[in-house]
Amino acid sequence: MIPRGRLDIRWRDILFGIWACLRPGNRARMQARVECDAFVGEHDLACLSVRTGFDALLTTLDYPAGSEVLVSALTIHDMVRIVLEHDLVPVPIDLDMDMLAVDEAALHRLVSERTTSLLVAHVFGADLPFDDIAAFARQRGLLLIEDRAQSYAGGRDEGHPAADVVLFSFGPIKTNTALGGAVLRFRDSGLRDRVRGVLSTYPVQSRRRFLKRLLKYAGLKALSNPSLFGAFARVAPHFGTTHDEVISRALRGFPGEKLLVQIRHQPSYPLLALLHRRLVTFDSRRIEQRRLVAERLAALLPGTRRPGQASRSHTHWVFPIRHADPDGLMRYLWARGFDATRGASSLGVVAPPREKPDAAASEAQAAMAEMVYLPVSAQMSPDQLERLATEVRAFDAATTHAGSRK
Repeated sequence: MIPRGRLDIRWRDILFGIWACLRPGNRARMQARVECDAFVGEHDLACLSVRTGFDALLTTLDYPAGSEVLVSALTIHDMVRIVLEHDLVPVPIDLDMDMLAVDEAALHRLVSERTTSLLVAHVFGADLPFDDIAAFARQRGLLLIEDRAQSYAGGRDEGHPAADVVLFSFGPIKTNTALGGAVLRFRDSGLRDRVRGVLSTYPVQSRRRFLKRLLKYAGLKALSNPSLFGAFARVAPHFGTTHDEVISRALRGFPGEKLLVQIRHQPSYPLLALLHRRLVTFDSRRIEQRRLVAERLAALLPGTRRPGQASRSHTHWVFPIRHADPDGLMRYLWARGFDATRGASSLGVVAPPREKPDAAASEAQAAMAEMVYLPVSAQMSPDQLERLATEVRAFDAATTHAGSRK
């Protein structure tokens, strides 16, 4: 079976991380190297995860309870949980799903005197249009937070120059993963220093915990071998589950209810050392290869609806399509050796607050109800892409024929 997107990390990097867990090293010095040497911004801050940095940012800002945060309608569930944990109100802004652009009419309609900030996430690897968002935030005096966790494009990726805070993630399933870690870029060094002060009060992640994480993802990387993955997929139902459920659970960065307890840590030395290594050795050709493979598959599937298909810039972190029968297509592809999934990440639609039912994100909700992620990776051959496209078209033809007979 062709597995879904494989972990973007080499075996030599995993071995380096294990070695870093076992040898002494100065954590503060390594953090300074990540912030000053490996990334290109002037006011960067390395932390355990994007969730950690975002939580510390809200702690620093200390907005009054009931203040509103405008949020692009598709974002990571935990980001919304963090907003709620700070007694703030997340207000979703719907998206044009072809462009993955924020609905400007909704933005102007839903902003209020209680709105303090705007969190905009680029999703699926696409860059959404940002200039008008930046102008809106500036006119309204809102703090603008740009989440580039899913659209990181390499060492020269600086985010939008008007964003007050830019979030970059190097978690397990991200581009150029270090199996954890994040970098936050600030326009204001004073705000960065205040957030650093909050983070400095947290305990340090233990080396043992990060070593266990490395070993876990080493196992998942080994499982991405098509033959092993196929055997795993066949065995999983005998244990009352599916390979999709097992993989999805394993890839959750912070499972369970106690989210804040888990994220409120400083990164360990080995995590920082691996993050530094990944940043300084990044090869942008990997993204270009992924882009070419995705564009080849898109050309083989003309007429297929794809979120972000009209985006002007796309790294194709994942390859989602919309389908009238997403569960049927997913299981059909499983039976034919392709690990499609409906849960490639913890992305979800932000629910409207009770006091603003008109904030319901209908476009985003409709798209997510139809979403299937195809197993596309830079390693796929032209023959594999052709076979995948053929199977998608065959399922479409079969369902169209069945529908016409009713």
